[in-house]
Amino acid sequence: MNRRETMRNKDRIIDAAVFIVVLILFSALTLTLFVRQVYGDPGYYHSDMKAYILEMQGLDSGYSFPYPVFFKLAALIHLVTSPEMAVAIATMLLNSLSLVITKLAFNHLVSCDYGIGRKRDSGSTGTDGGREAGDLMWPVGIVVSLLSVSLFFISMLYPPDGIYLPGIKFKYLGVFSPNPLHNATYMAARPFAILAFLWYGKLLSVYEGGVVFRGGKRGEPLCRIEGKRRGALTDYALFSGFLLIATMTKPSFTLVLVSTAGLIMLYRLFRAGFRNFIPTVQLGLCFIPTFIDLLYQYRGVFMPANGEEGGVGFCFGEVWTHYCDNIPLAVCLAIGFPLLVFVLNFRECRKNSLFRFSWQLYLVGFAENFLLYEKGFRKIDFNFSWGYMYGIFFCHFSALLLLLRKTVGCRTGNPAKKDRILLILQWLAYLWHLACGLYYFYGIFRGGHYY
Repeated sequence: MNRRETMRNKDRIIDAAVFIVVLILFSALTLTLFVRQVYGDPGYYHSDMKAYILEMQGLDSGYSFPYPVFFKLAALIHLVTSPEMAVAIATMLLNSLSLVITKLAFNHLVSCDYGIGRKRDSGSTGTDGGREAGDLMWPVGIVVSLLSVSLFFISMLYPPDGIYLPGIKFKYLGVFSPNPLHNATYMAARPFAILAFLWYGKLLSVYEGGVVFRGGKRGEPLCRIEGKRRGALTDYALFSGFLLIATMTKPSFTLVLVSTAGLIMLYRLFRAGFRNFIPTVQLGLCFIPTFIDLLYQYRGVFMPANGEEGGVGFCFGEVWTHYCDNIPLAVCLAIGFPLLVFVLNFRECRKNSLFRFSWQLYLVGFAENFLLYEKGFRKIDFNFSWGYMYGIFFCHFSALLLLLRKTVGCRTGNPAKKDRILLILQWLAYLWHLACGLYYFYGIFRGGHYY
């Protein structure tokens, strides 16, 4: 084994070892919280865990949950443990899976797509020991691990107790968080939502190129054309599968993504003068399994029962204003960090497809949250806010990647003092969200109210 391969293996081992420790600590901490939620006094540990435990056992919970992935996993674990512990472990496993996927995605996006932390292929005589391009040095890998786990602790911004913000009634309700720690099904669906989000962002350029049906560039080898076709078909199938599993776990993210994807595809179809019609239809076919499942879920959730009013209603923030009298301020408190990144990096954000897609997702989530509600007794539950919270999460997800890229770029270049100050300002905004989130987690961990 040469020196280059030895250093690459060393980096991978150190990065993996540190992340495993981080993952174990994260899993143990969150499992403790979920155990307290399933066993603790509901007056202190507010959550829907009691209803989920009944649903997992096939008992009447008083609600309709026509999405089986989370409950089937808990039922499988229930074969060897109590119902309460099974639900807590299932929640922990799926929540920790989100962290694993985020770490892998960050590693890939940082080292390849964003060109961050790459090791120069300078041969055996270079200062970096001849590491190959695309490999992450272990210090960068550790930073990525810490940033990945931090993403699952950030919350909305809020002032210390006793300080009133105009129109803001609660910390969480009406403002909302990217990490609603009291809702297990949101956390259960998130790993599949992250995968669907990343794969759709990847497919945006694939379907525009139409590589599955077109013959490729003139003079391009046939083997490469066929490779592109197979790769594109695989990505289409993976996206379709991830979205379906996310829908079968909790459909809130799907409602927002399908709406956003439809608007993007229609816009690009008309802008291209229908020249990309076949690739658009091809991408649209990926949604068919999810549409079928949504129809089944709609029948179980939105259709009226026992003479009650059912369906989806239309309003202008009627439900939102029940919890908050200052929606503009609530929006700023929820997305302060990504909003600052967007304003300070507007030109680059326009070129960054993942960050742009996250904002498109957020805006559709905001519109659904503001304009739609469930009729009947579910109206006050404000269930369209779950899709809005996914938009908040993915705005933070992509903004963090963009900021990391800018930061490493400044370290390798010679930035002006103004650029360094702006970078510090953005990191301070992220740390503010993280500090609020850690204190928010601590309060819920100790039995405090989530709202």
